Amino acid sequence: MRKPRDFDAELKSLEDKAKTVKARKVRQLGELVIATGADALDIDTLAGGLLDLVDAGSAARREGWKKRGAGFFRGRTDGAAPSAGGDQ
Repeated sequence: MRKPRDFDAELKSLEDKAKTVKARKVRQLGELVIATGADALDIDTLAGGLLDLVDAGSAARREGWKKRGAGFFRGRTDGAAPSAGGDQ
């Protein structure tokens, strides 16, 4: 006969892992805000900018932002991609 599984212990373990992942995500988002200099903005401006980004309907605009973000993570600061507020 097989040993019975302790579902409560497994569930607790998964909940602990989920909490760890969520905490890491929040920490990384905070680090990103600081690294981009967005921590200098007031909270209303930052939230408004993020909401505008989420609501942006233009795929071309989003692609421009994506390229600029990728350049940021690669260490490029040549401004090759258009600014977040510019239309393409």
